[in-house]
Amino acid sequence: MGVRISVMQPYFAPYAGYFRLMCDVDAFVVLDEVQFPRRGWVHRNRLRRRDGVLDWLTLPIAYAPRTASIRELEFASGIEAWCSKASRRFAALGEPAPQLAGCLPLVRPEESPCESMLRLLVGFCERLGLAPPVVRQSELSLPPELTGAERIYEICRRMGADTYLNSPGGRLLYDAEAFRRRGFELEFLPDYRGPMESILQRLNDSPAEEIAAEIRANL
Repeated sequence: MGVRISVMQPYFAPYAGYFRLMCDVDAFVVLDEVQFPRRGWVHRNRLRRRDGVLDWLTLPIAYAPRTASIRELEFASGIEAWCSKASRRFAALGEPAPQLAGCLPLVRPEESPCESMLRLLVGFCERLGLAPPVVRQSELSLPPELTGAERIYEICRRMGADTYLNSPGGRLLYDAEAFRRRGFELEFLPDYRGPMESILQRLNDSPAEEIAAEIRANL
């Protein structure tokens, strides 16, 4: 039987569709050594305020060179104050659902941002009934010069994979025939037909079992 893997950057409390990458795979590889995208969603997401308006919840990241990888990030000074403010934000949401309460505290000041994001992702997976082995890119000792598709090919080789599951956006980046020439099948998830809110918001509002069923219905 073949080995099916997925690969993605870690994200801070992403939307439910992200967790489709953890469904029916033999391993989920976290890209912790790729460059940190400062204007993306890796370190932030949005939660509803009492008035219903979506407002940013952003991890405070210390200054780092533009070439810094996600794994090299550190929290900015004042992280303890941020944690206290984040706790108040959750109090404003209302009493956390049991599925969400187990994921708190969101951030531990002694961790790195990458460690906190990985811990949360694993915690969310457990509550959604997903349990793929999580492997960090940094554990694979990839040649640093590998980027783009070449990096993915090498991850597949080192993981012994024959199938690579990718998010819908990967259709613009990867070519199935190029993967086949290297001995791998490339699969894409369909566009997500569900709410795009942070999994934190979703778990606060709905039972984990309901969200898990929605995720699997979008495979």
